[in-house]
Amino acid sequence: MTQSLGSPAPSVLVIGAGAAGTMAAIHAAMHGADVTLLERTADGGRKILISGGGRCNVLPMQLDESRFETDSSRNTLRRLLRAWPLAEQRRFFEVDVGIPLAEEPALRKVFPASHKARDVRDGLLALAARHGVRLRFNARVLDVVPVGSAEAPMWRVTLEDGGALEAERLVLATGGLSVPATGSDGFGLRIARSLGHEIHAPYAALTPLTCEPSPYTELAGISLPVTLSAQAGARRATATGGFLFTHRGYSGPAALDVSHVAVRAQQDGGDGAQLRVQWTPHDEAAWTRALQPQGNRTVGSVVRGALPDRLAQVLLAMAQVDADERHRLLDTLVRGTLPTSGDEGYKKAEVTGGGVDLGEVNPRTMESRRHAGLFLCGELLDAFGPIGGYNFYWAWATGRAAGVGAAERRSE
Repeated sequence: MTQSLGSPAPSVLVIGAGAAGTMAAIHAAMHGADVTLLERTADGGRKILISGGGRCNVLPMQLDESRFETDSSRNTLRRLLRAWPLAEQRRFFEVDVGIPLAEEPALRKVFPASHKARDVRDGLLALAARHGVRLRFNARVLDVVPVGSAEAPMWRVTLEDGGALEAERLVLATGGLSVPATGSDGFGLRIARSLGHEIHAPYAALTPLTCEPSPYTELAGISLPVTLSAQAGARRATATGGFLFTHRGYSGPAALDVSHVAVRAQQDGGDGAQLRVQWTPHDEAAWTRALQPQGNRTVGSVVRGALPDRLAQVLLAMAQVDADERHRLLDTLVRGTLPTSGDEGYKKAEVTGGGVDLGEVNPRTMESRRHAGLFLCGELLDAFGPIGGYNFYWAWATGRAAGVGAAERRSE
């Protein structure tokens, strides 16, 4: 039997109580809609809970739009990013949600002052409830079908328990494929594709890289700041930040931020990506000066003074340094090759790259250009940013726009 959610206010169903979906539900309800939020897990917001090592990097301190990746229109991307400015998002969390925020300038990140991700997840769900959103957990959606018309859109959602719901507006906020243990299984991408939307091939992004066998296996656990670049054909990315040797390869923000180039190179079936690493802030000129003979100082002592000792020993051995071949060491220190064999995939990916082309939605409301009454937001869409709160910014901004758009009353 179908339960109707119709009312004088627009009825809105939101599928997915993650960052984007919960934000959409809040803002739809704040703008007068009758909202039901469906979540397949028992509690929702599981990616929020594990983000930032359990602290939740809510936002970046500053936003650099150029660091977002998309195969869609960058003009549309900019419109979406600017729809809810960073200062207004911070104000929302501190005033509306009631969560004090704290900056970490060294990392250029913003966290809840409590350093508890649960405060963010619980605060958002509590705010949704205060605005009248009906929260339904353990509600696994099997199918989504348009049953109205362009003039009078209506959507039917069939649930695993045999029930069904209908609403005038439907917000898909089901995430992508990353970290499937949190409930992401690509359901929304499958629905969007079945409804005729253009989908850019999904891929794991912000994921650790692997190298098996690796010349660096003995360095597992060593971390340091580096500048890392990856290139494969026309695709290129550069990142400066923390870098970690793992038992299987490389992780840390710098490795994650360039990983999409390597992942897509593998996906394309080409020769793979070329990774280069600058191990210290010193450029070639600075290292040339530092390595000049001076007293009893050796090349090895200079390198060991700038790098973790075990790493320095490996790099010195790889460069086969002697007094007449310091150029090899310069190459190793400033643009060393970092071999890779693969990546950790969606299991450890922070986000999903690819997704619904941004041109498929109205950038003001997030409404589908193919189906009236359908709204798309968050990780479903073809855009992602680097480590550091960028992807939460995207989720909050597109979720809010979808919620406000879904609540709009149509002109007669």
